[in-house]
Amino acid sequence: MATTFWIVILVLAVLLATVAATWPGPPALSRQQRSWIRRVIGLPFTIVLVLVLAACGRATSEKTVRKLAASPEALKVRQEAELASRDVVAVWDAETPLTLGLVVLEDVCVGGSAKELFFPTGSDRYKIKCTMSVAAYFGADPRRMADTIDGVLSAGDRTGSLIPFDHAFHYARTVVDYYRGKTGDPQGPGTGEPTELFSANTISLNWDQVRSGSTGLLLEEPRPCSLHDPPVQRCLREPASTSVADLRREYGMVFKITMPVTNYFTVWK
Repeated sequence: MATTFWIVILVLAVLLATVAATWPGPPALSRQQRSWIRRVIGLPFTIVLVLVLAACGRATSEKTVRKLAASPEALKVRQEAELASRDVVAVWDAETPLTLGLVVLEDVCVGGSAKELFFPTGSDRYKIKCTMSVAAYFGADPRRMADTIDGVLSAGDRTGSLIPFDHAFHYARTVVDYYRGKTGDPQGPGTGEPTELFSANTISLNWDQVRSGSTGLLLEEPRPCSLHDPPVQRCLREPASTSVADLRREYGMVFKITMPVTNYFTVWK
């Protein structure tokens, strides 16, 4: 609101200065006098306009981003967000038939942009925004798909469970029946083997297709870490030497849970 107010004031000031500077004035004034008046009136407004817009619209400097990302407030909420995600992963490992094999965490803090006068994205409204994403990969026996997914649903049936899928989820029960050979394609004839259970704004569960032979879709490897530069950018892969292909060779197939991206720390301009 404050920025908008000053922009309106400046626009009105510039319009006033423009009118004053271009007004022909009394006939008695010489051309040299009118030119001097235009410079005296127009120059201060131009300087003020440039300075205020620059102050309002600067992008956050790299130094400021690092300082804010390392602040006690950021460190506290970063740790809380990470621990919450790790707690969820631990529950999946302990309470479902899946065996944890790999955790990938990406944590990025970015500075706000300069003032966006056209095509605004909102990135000019904050000084810094930090987000975290977590995915975990699990091994499983492809011969026990029905029991594995049914075990996930049973874990979700428990009161207060951190697993968002349970037996009240009709589609999930249909997927279990599909792998037991009791029903056709869960999404309708010709749709093929399922690959996912999804619940809006929570966790998505994906897996390798095991009934589709050589044409079956397999989970991809996580993308390589582009940079690990705490506190502004962290990329953790635990264990670092483990790949999705390694899990597939060891267990036969792979499941993956993906958590929603968490916006855990924002400082507004």
